Amino acid sequence: VIAGKARRLQLKTVKGMDTRPTTDRIKETLFNIINDLMYDAVFLDLFSGSGAIAIEALSRGAKKAYLVENNREACNCIKENLKFTHLEDGAQLMQMSCNEALARLNGSEIFDVVFMDPPYNKEYEKDVLIFLGKSDLINKSSRIIVEASLDTDFSYAFSRYRYDLRRRIRIWDYERKEV
Repeated sequence: VIAGKARRLQLKTVKGMDTRPTTDRIKETLFNIINDLMYDAVFLDLFSGSGAIAIEALSRGAKKAYLVENNREACNCIKENLKFTHLEDGAQLMQMSCNEALARLNGSEIFDVVFMDPPYNKEYEKDVLIFLGKSDLINKSSRIIVEASLDTDFSYAFSRYRYDLRRRIRIWDYERKEV
C-alpha cells in the first residue's frame, strides 16, 4: 500500500497467471490523478484480483469499497489482505461475476469511482460500460477508470452512451527480465 492508513504494508498477491497485479508505479500514477476523489468516496473495484486497488482507495480515505472477483483463490487473498490492513470494515467482497454483481448493486449505491482491470482483449469492459451507462450505479460526477490494452476500442462508449473522456493516459511499465 503506497499511502494512507495502511501505508507501507505489503499485500499478498494471487499465485499463478490468472491475475495480473497492477504494479506500484501504475498504482501510484493512478492515485496521483484521482486522489482528490477519495475522501468519503464509494469505490467499486471490478476484477479485483488481490484487492490492492480498493485497499489503496480505503487507505486513502474512501468510506466504502466494493470488491468484485469471481476467482476463489483471489477472494481468499483479498480477505487476507483486508484483515492484514485492518480495512475490512469499509470493504464489501462480492465473490461473483461482474455482471451478477452489477445487477445486484443496481439501485443500492451510486459509485464515485469505478475501477476495472479486466483480462485484456476479451471485451469484458465493454459489457460493464454498457451496463453502467444504462444503470443507476453512476451519475455525472462518477469517474470510471479502465486498465486495458492499448488496442482496446472505446468509441462505442463515447458515441452511444455519452461518456466523456476526461483523460487517457498510457503508462509504460516494463520489468527487466533476466536472460
